[in-house]
Amino acid sequence: MTTDMTQFYQVFFEETAEHLSGMESMLLELDVHQPDAEQLNAIFRAAHSIKGSAGTFGFTDLAQVTHVLENLLDRIRKGELTLRENMIDAFLDAGDILKTLLAAHRGEAPADPNAVAAICARLRELTSDAAPTSPDAAPPSPASPVPAAAPATQAPETAYGLFDDPAPASAAAAPADESYGFFEAVGDAAETAAAPAASASDGDGYGFFTDLPAPAPTAASEAAAAPTEAAPAKEASSPLVTDRRAAPRAGGGDTSIRVGVEKVDQLINLIGELVITQAMLAQSASEVDPVIFERLLTGLGQLERNTRDIQETVMSIRMMPISVVFSRFPRVVRDTSQKLGKQVELKTIGEGTELDKGLIERISDPLTHLIRNSLDHGIEMPEQRIAAGKQATGTITLKASHQSGNIVIEVGDDGAGLNRARILAKAKERGLPHADSMPDSEVWLLIFEAGFSTADVVTEVSGRGVGMDVVKRNITGMGGRVEIESMLGVGTRMTVRLPLTLAILDGMSVGVGRETYIIPIGYVIESLQASKSMIKSISGVERLIQVRGEYLPVVPLYEVFGIPQSIRALDEGIMVVLESDGAKVALFVDALIGQHQVVIKSLEANYRKVPGVSGATIMGDGHVAMILDVSALVGMAKNVMPVAA
Repeated sequence: MTTDMTQFYQVFFEETAEHLSGMESMLLELDVHQPDAEQLNAIFRAAHSIKGSAGTFGFTDLAQVTHVLENLLDRIRKGELTLRENMIDAFLDAGDILKTLLAAHRGEAPADPNAVAAICARLRELTSDAAPTSPDAAPPSPASPVPAAAPATQAPETAYGLFDDPAPASAAAAPADESYGFFEAVGDAAETAAAPAASASDGDGYGFFTDLPAPAPTAASEAAAAPTEAAPAKEASSPLVTDRRAAPRAGGGDTSIRVGVEKVDQLINLIGELVITQAMLAQSASEVDPVIFERLLTGLGQLERNTRDIQETVMSIRMMPISVVFSRFPRVVRDTSQKLGKQVELKTIGEGTELDKGLIERISDPLTHLIRNSLDHGIEMPEQRIAAGKQATGTITLKASHQSGNIVIEVGDDGAGLNRARILAKAKERGLPHADSMPDSEVWLLIFEAGFSTADVVTEVSGRGVGMDVVKRNITGMGGRVEIESMLGVGTRMTVRLPLTLAILDGMSVGVGRETYIIPIGYVIESLQASKSMIKSISGVERLIQVRGEYLPVVPLYEVFGIPQSIRALDEGIMVVLESDGAKVALFVDALIGQHQVVIKSLEANYRKVPGVSGATIMGDGHVAMILDVSALVGMAKNVMPVAA
């Protein structure tokens, strides 16, 4: 029977992307002068696996590049060639080309065939450095037959022979679980396919598969071989396979499965609705007699615990280690520092810190801008660093950690630091609001203004004032904020704070008039009822509250949203002390209602953006409650702005 192999494409795309990412990380860690043999073998195995899988599906351009790449890697790991810096550059560039080819097969932007031919020629030139003459160097005949498919049940090295170079030791050295993973993933669904032949007129002047010898015959393969000639080469469509039902693999092994993100999102939405339904039931049950309905209340209590456990478990499915993002930056630092002529080392801390997948995908671009900014504006040239008494090599530190229900990502450098006078001069030049009396924390934030740049020369890295404003907008759009600390001549640290997830939060519900609002619990310091002696007015600033020697501005929530029939006297309501961006305020409300875990609904997507509100949720009694944007409320008080109704 014929199996449509396109059903396995997505698995191939994902595994190949993982192999390419792993190869890049290992190449960047490789010591050119003393390369680790195991690292070289691991890089070789990754390329080998991509070549084999690509060949199975007829992606001959991918197989062609990895074949040439693999040849060079094989000579290096055998000690026939000495590893050089230009080889690392070529490997990384080849990885970029493979990524573009992979994107093209996904249906994204088309790949440049000239770039493919160029990288193959470059790799081949490096490989032929004093290369001995070998039989596979000669172009094969276009009429070479395609090797017959190897049964999936035979040993992995036999199946590798379908794609491999004439070096049996190479295949044998690669463990099946590392190099043969893709075939294991599809093995239960289809027999290993016969490899379609590449066109004889490809960029190398030969068909990819036709230059490779068939595997050495074994007792198993001779018994299984059919007494017919292989089919002639043709375009890859639906390779022939043999239908089978494989027995389960013995032992443990990887028990993970691949699930589409949309299915996980749908599950999270359903869990969110379950949480709302459970809250509604709890609200209704609060009015019944606890003695008569003891079993009902016990059951609802158990339902609440189970619902919370399910919710936490489902949410954890979307959580991914931030190493997925951090792993991209060694390459960014290496390439950018080379362009700028600087020596920079990247240190990463807390790569195992987990974050929601939705945020993982959106945080990569802002962090890239921050790192490039540190490279260009922060780290000095080697001679400048030496003159300043520093080491020639600068350091950029990328750190992630969990703090109070948030993830905190820091991008720090030991460079020149921000120049306050220069930033203020540029702000004056561009007509931006500024004052010489501004605290440093506000001066540093000027670099996030659109079009702001202190660079004297426009380069391909920076100078146009585009990037940092996008960083702030993107981070704010994720419900986060960015802070800057800097010291001239010592360095700069930029801190990004984000919620762990965009779907659910723990909040404190407060009442104002007939309305209910949710305050994200991570911002809450304490709550208290103020006495008249605690309420002050200093230097023309009215409505301050003194809490343990600290004067905090009061933000009456009834004024922010124009709520009638609410408590007006500051000594009769409740003060909720909040902290955001290092500043504290006292939010004045009528009453505290309770603490809840709420499902966030986008107000902007369903209605419009409302100042002071970051989202909405559905309460247990069915009515909608607004989720407060604490950063905006703190900003109202911090900037001493009039609070509008």
